[in-house]
Amino acid sequence: MSNVFEFVAETRDMSGKSAAKAARREGKVPAVIYGGNGAPEMLVLEHNEVVKHLEHEAVYSHILDVKVDGKTQKALLKDVQRHPAKPQVLHVDFMRVDESHKVKMHVPLHFINEDVCAGVKLGGVVTHAMVDVEVACMPSALPEYLEVDLAGVGLGDVVHLSDIALPAGVEIPQLSHGEDHDHPVAQVMKTRGPSSEESEAEEESAE
Repeated sequence: MSNVFEFVAETRDMSGKSAAKAARREGKVPAVIYGGNGAPEMLVLEHNEVVKHLEHEAVYSHILDVKVDGKTQKALLKDVQRHPAKPQVLHVDFMRVDESHKVKMHVPLHFINEDVCAGVKLGGVVTHAMVDVEVACMPSALPEYLEVDLAGVGLGDVVHLSDIALPAGVEIPQLSHGEDHDHPVAQVMKTRGPSSEESEAEEESAE
């Protein structure tokens, strides 16, 4: 099995829409790698291999090995363009990583203990306001995901960004802008009970 964190690429000499279309006709994915101390490089990757890699959630928040013509570069997956109607990846952007500088990256949120959530036991329902969040940290500290523990969340309570437990060396940049940016992540809402008319109708039908 191939390493899901390794993308094997080749350089492409031509850029532009026509070259990209030609690459796609050959079962390739046009891509670019940029940042760091190097110049941007135009790449192509095997489409089927890219699709397999992108099936793994961890790929979106890991330091990746981008092997270009046999030489490995450390990078983050910054953007994936997909066809709106077909299961086709149209373009991929990689950003080189400097191990000595912080990176900003969106990582997924994993909501745990929903089934034992205090508010759910009282008849509430959990709603998610976010599915991922931007973090800043050194590349070596980049988390695969962040957990949001809902066990103690009561009925009507809201979980904010500041409530997320962060690993050492990881921060959420939004929180540095003040309380107004401490956005909701999830909440337990009371489910709507039947109206009086609905209750009366149910009672009449039961008689």
